[in-house]
Amino acid sequence: MAAQTRRSARLSATLLGRCGTPVLVPTRAGPGQHRSPVPALPAPGTWSSRLSRMSHRDLYRLSIVDPDQFWGSAAADRLRWSEPFHRVRDCDLSTGRIAWFLGGKINVSVNCLDVHVETHPDRVALIWERDEPGTEVKVTYRELLDTTCRLANTLKSHGIQKGDRVAVYMPVSPLAVASMLACARIGAVHTVVFAGFSSEALAGRIQDAQCKAVVTFNQGVRGGRLIDLKATVDSAVKNCPTVQHVFVAQRTENPAVMGQLDVPLEEAMSSQSPVCPAEPLDSEDLLFLLYTSGSTGKPKGIVHTQAGYLLYTSLTHQYVFDHQDGDVFGCVADVGWITGHSYVVYGPLCNGSTTVLFESTPVYPDPGRYWETVQRLKISQFYGAPTALRLLLKYDESFVKKYDRSSLRTLGSVGEPINHEAWHWFHSVVGEGRCPVVDTWWQTETGGVCIAPRPAEEGAAIVPAMAMRPFFGIQPSLLGEKGEVLLGDGVGGALCISQSWPGMARGIHGDQQRFLEAYFKPFPGYYFTGDGALRSADGFYQITGRMDDVINVSGHRLGTAEIEDALDEHPAVPEAAVIGFPHEIKGEVPFAFVVLKEDLGVDPLLVLQQLRDLVSTKIARYAVPEHFLVVKRLPKTRSGKIMRRILRKVAMETTGDLGDVSTLDDPSVVMEIIEAHKQYRTQRGGDKKKNFPLLPV
Repeated sequence: MAAQTRRSARLSATLLGRCGTPVLVPTRAGPGQHRSPVPALPAPGTWSSRLSRMSHRDLYRLSIVDPDQFWGSAAADRLRWSEPFHRVRDCDLSTGRIAWFLGGKINVSVNCLDVHVETHPDRVALIWERDEPGTEVKVTYRELLDTTCRLANTLKSHGIQKGDRVAVYMPVSPLAVASMLACARIGAVHTVVFAGFSSEALAGRIQDAQCKAVVTFNQGVRGGRLIDLKATVDSAVKNCPTVQHVFVAQRTENPAVMGQLDVPLEEAMSSQSPVCPAEPLDSEDLLFLLYTSGSTGKPKGIVHTQAGYLLYTSLTHQYVFDHQDGDVFGCVADVGWITGHSYVVYGPLCNGSTTVLFESTPVYPDPGRYWETVQRLKISQFYGAPTALRLLLKYDESFVKKYDRSSLRTLGSVGEPINHEAWHWFHSVVGEGRCPVVDTWWQTETGGVCIAPRPAEEGAAIVPAMAMRPFFGIQPSLLGEKGEVLLGDGVGGALCISQSWPGMARGIHGDQQRFLEAYFKPFPGYYFTGDGALRSADGFYQITGRMDDVINVSGHRLGTAEIEDALDEHPAVPEAAVIGFPHEIKGEVPFAFVVLKEDLGVDPLLVLQQLRDLVSTKIARYAVPEHFLVVKRLPKTRSGKIMRRILRKVAMETTGDLGDVSTLDDPSVVMEIIEAHKQYRTQRGGDKKKNFPLLPV
């Protein structure tokens, strides 16, 4: 009990308490509307002394019933402001209006760099775990600030200013982090594009964001292989008239072919000052765009803003992972995804942490790479994807056990629900049964972790393979098909969140209507996550997966419509439908049902290979369907909508219960596809791991 009291006091005081923190008296607002008043100052010590006596359960309750008090105090205590905010929030989920810390001015890079340079300039900010083991590079907060300022001045000297968009097409590296922070310092908006995307995918994102510049490397290095990044950028910017400059850094010694737009980045930075004044930015100014797949064919640029996002990543990083001073935080995600933004860069750096940048793969040079890195860098928290864990547990445990993992204190999984086998291996083999496993649920749109086993009361249970508990300020609701709220425990439905939180996305770039229709129209007054969930008999939350046409490949969301659009571009394909299909390692893989034109005049197997190449070129290699089933036609309703529900049942071999097929234009198509799939199974010889495309007979 004494330990619990001390932990609650530490949590409370660190989280919210300081003299002079605003106390806000809630005012009445309409349903779903939250407008906080101007804060009044309490007597010194009143607020912090009250909080220090509160348990985790009471803190969570406070965050729900009085979010203005909770978040207003947290923001004032944890962040450095150029000008204080005068209102905590102005939010209405029924209309999609989301605004936090109104009137406040802040600079994210100051909060991630300058504040720490003032107190511990020589603390290591970044450990760049390069592709070759044992060649790590350490960067202090002072050095990172120096690099960030030089890069920011380089951008400014080439005409980049507040509000301009800058694409960052780089693998995880100190320069990628400095590029993000340099944009934040001058008020430019970064959009990091995963360095595995094709030139067409890169071009589409540059065009949508109307980027003025691109920052890239000559090459990337991963798993012992070289990846030509500059060539991909060259191909992309040919179709991007808004791009005025391409800043090229050298990751390898191989010279890049430089063109008229190209600027040698290191050379340009060397002549710039290591001091760059930080631009005071409004709390709701854009910080970054990050493109994610949706249920339509066009990726959407999710908008995140300054103060609310930074506060939420800072808070979740500290309390979900029990981060403490001196820890080495090892999130092995790429900066091209939201996990890399929130838990490689912004959350850890805002908290003055030492964060690991992992450039390699889980199996290079062997399947012990993660755990050798843990031993060498003395990593305290390890945060990775279930896809990698499922891959690694297939190998002998000696690849784990021969390395010292005693530095580990918390293990985390991210990107998709973790299965029981992987959870138990992670907990028992990697963590030796002593490290809590936090199975985190969140999205690009939520900004940070929303449901996880921690924080909780001292000694609180963790249920394997379950996200469990909502974070501070997150109020989940399960809704039925008719929009009714499902009360009580032991129920399942659409996972929604009933009140706003600071880290949530503010929109979709250039298409606010799409933002409203995707997240706020399905269940008015709620944020709709697109996921289904169960609430257990104990009141804990279990994520069951996507409810729309988005699949999760190795932890990466991928719109099936995006793949279908690529397939449909082939002249021999009049139409195609893609569904998600379970995969032992990747979680899900695309399964394509393809209609080919009659009298092709070419080998259908050649067409299928061309389709693979097409998807790889237009999206990325991980988007290429694992299975192709060639069919004569697709199951459609009378209105022309493809019934993917039937295709899923065919692929899963659960056609005994097809459900209602009365709306099909021609129900006989179902038996055609079932017969085609039976032949497909015969061709595979019963081995589901093999992939032989079936041709119509």
